Amino acid sequence: MEKKLLAGSSAETAVKPDYESEIIGIIKGNTSPKAMLSMLSDYHGSDIADVIEKLNETERKKLFRVCTVSMLAEIFEYIDDDKAGAYLNELPNKKASDVVAELETDTAADILRSIGRNKRELIIELLDDDVKKEINLISSFDDDEIGSRMTTNCIIIRENLTIKAAMNELVRQAEENDNIATLFVVDEAGCFCGAIELKDLITARSSVSLESLTATSFPYVYANESIDDCIERLKDYSEYSVPVLDNSNKLLGVITAQSLIEVVDDEMGEDYARFAGLTAEEDLNEPLKQSMVKRLPWLLALLVLGLFVSGVVGVFEKVVAQLTLIMAFQSLILDMSGNVGTQSLAVTIRVLMDENLTVKQKMKLVIKEMRVGFFNGLLLGILSFFMVGMYIMVFKGKDRAFSFAVSGCIGISMVIAMLISSAVGTLIPLFFKKIRIDPAVASGPLITTVNDLVAVVTYYGMSWILLIIVLHLA
Repeated sequence: MEKKLLAGSSAETAVKPDYESEIIGIIKGNTSPKAMLSMLSDYHGSDIADVIEKLNETERKKLFRVCTVSMLAEIFEYIDDDKAGAYLNELPNKKASDVVAELETDTAADILRSIGRNKRELIIELLDDDVKKEINLISSFDDDEIGSRMTTNCIIIRENLTIKAAMNELVRQAEENDNIATLFVVDEAGCFCGAIELKDLITARSSVSLESLTATSFPYVYANESIDDCIERLKDYSEYSVPVLDNSNKLLGVITAQSLIEVVDDEMGEDYARFAGLTAEEDLNEPLKQSMVKRLPWLLALLVLGLFVSGVVGVFEKVVAQLTLIMAFQSLILDMSGNVGTQSLAVTIRVLMDENLTVKQKMKLVIKEMRVGFFNGLLLGILSFFMVGMYIMVFKGKDRAFSFAVSGCIGISMVIAMLISSAVGTLIPLFFKKIRIDPAVASGPLITTVNDLVAVVTYYGMSWILLIIVLHLA
């Protein structure tokens, strides 16, 4: 259990204890193994897990020798799978096997995937047949399938049991499975029938049938469904665990609320990485070459687009040469165009999480974003008209007609650029979704570069038409 603050300390004056220093001090100290185990047992597994990577190999092995198998299993539940695999390699094969057997099935499968083949085979060989079967089941699913995140840690009872028999079965299975808040009911073939809340079973009279307690409308997912497809459905329910079925509707296991949080966190991390133009998330200690390989493909593609944008600017050299002042306000148009495009992109990706959007709803989204872009652009364009006009007149010493002609061109360009950018920020992810590419891939860097092109063409095009051809200010 996690250490508590000293009694009597107020919420205002209480200082969060430095668990990290305390735990490191215990591990590096000279206390006996029994005393060390007693002291470490006061800390939550998550706190010890945070400390492990700050220890050297000798200190970690000392910790592993002192801790019981159940303590180590709790600690390993809170370590990233890749790092957990490296630490598992430091354990003797028998203890490593015992720790794996104590872990949640999905965690055990993930950690075993991250270690070397020889060590993995030795550990699996030492496992009980039932544990082997469960781990092999989880490992049979791809990483993007929800079945790879499920656990077999749940209570399963037959539908034809009496209340007393169901209670006896609960007690028997609870020795090995601690997810007992919900009991899952199956028929003789193992097909999922529904679920029973623990409190309903405990308070039920013996004369009541199990069927009357079973909620047949309980949510469930199929093991081979992709995580992206079912994650939204899972988030809609407040159940602690949701059953996972095979294609024959047989109950394989459950996905718990904790696993769901981890899945959502992983998905958000991947989306954020792609939003930055990366192919995957980067680790703090990732090698330079590996980080470069992840970033370089997008940067090369954007370099080509950037050169194209520069080429377009070159087309307007004569405009810039005749009205050099307009160069000073280029960044204003580029920034506003990029900002509104990124906003529309974020809204669109969020909306596209709903797989059931109709064509009509998608068109409504495009129109809505364009309206937002237009009216925001109109408001900001009017402000720019007055503010930039006053700036040019006061600080650049130009006459009123010239000053407000330039600021008017900037205001009109801003309205047009923001209107088009909001459309681009919406249409590009819709297009990617249509061709079955993750819309998060069409994210920040690509949208920004495309909107730079839109802003440059709009601004210099309007300057050429309005200021040079129409008003003859050059």
